[in-house]
Amino acid sequence: MDSKQLALFSLPGDSSESGATSQKLALDAENALSVAAGAFERYMEQRGFTPNTQQAFRLDLQLMLDYLGSGIPIGHISTASLNAFLSWMADARGVPCSPKTLERRITTLKVFFGWLTEMGALPRDPAAPLIHRSVSAPLPTILTDDQIAALLGTTQRMRQGTGEQKPDPRPHLLVMLILNTGIKKSECTQLVLNHIDLTNPDRPALWVRYGDPSRRHKERRILLPASWPVILQEYRQVYQPSHAIFPWTGRNLEYVITKVAEEAGIARLTFEILRWTCAVRDYVEGMDREALRRKLGLSEISWYEVEPKLALLAQRIPARQ
Repeated sequence: MDSKQLALFSLPGDSSESGATSQKLALDAENALSVAAGAFERYMEQRGFTPNTQQAFRLDLQLMLDYLGSGIPIGHISTASLNAFLSWMADARGVPCSPKTLERRITTLKVFFGWLTEMGALPRDPAAPLIHRSVSAPLPTILTDDQIAALLGTTQRMRQGTGEQKPDPRPHLLVMLILNTGIKKSECTQLVLNHIDLTNPDRPALWVRYGDPSRRHKERRILLPASWPVILQEYRQVYQPSHAIFPWTGRNLEYVITKVAEEAGIARLTFEILRWTCAVRDYVEGMDREALRRKLGLSEISWYEVEPKLALLAQRIPARQ
């Protein structure tokens, strides 16, 4: 199966890594679509796209090659050509294409032709005007400034203790961590004490690590608030973790967050809400888009789906005075 596909997506006369790079840089508008697709496959490997992402792109680009012809020069592909291809997939191919699948294939076109344009092979991006036929899913929920203030006020009170309630720094440590790093629940439960980098006291950081070699590309270093190590020390004195920072299941940590939300008067709070809130606020503050993608641990294809949502959600954040 793969022999035909790999032959189609290979770079002719090239087997070395340096050759692949020079061939890629030599692409221009007269190169055949099959050659550009082969160069893009090398690019995905070099950039560490996940195997699943690479396979999804291959399948989507193969359909475009079948429809437009593998030998068509990339400079001859217009927005009208791509819209015709999408209409064929949706209505005339004879194979069911769900709205979600069509949405992903539009993303593939935008990533592929955006890359060709960025590297100078095309003078303009024919996929830029394509409209995402979104599967009307609601935008993620994020916290308002007032809700964040109420949330942190509640966790601070828990941290200090009130009346018969003993000081509990865990909720404050957890909420501050997710609000400032945007890490996933699964990443949070895998944190261990030596993932915290305190070599520079003024710039503490967190390392997100993965034991699975196939996910090493998602590893990253994220700065922490300067006050977080102090809260961590309080937390260690109370809970005395020996290895994992949070030696509980993800469900137990969700329960901690839910309890805080109830006391803060917030109807619903999850790891995802905290993660999206972190991402939107970084977006609004002008963080470099590539740096934000890496901070969130997102692949390129995921980022192309997430970034438009961030732009829409950012409109809900009032401008800073």
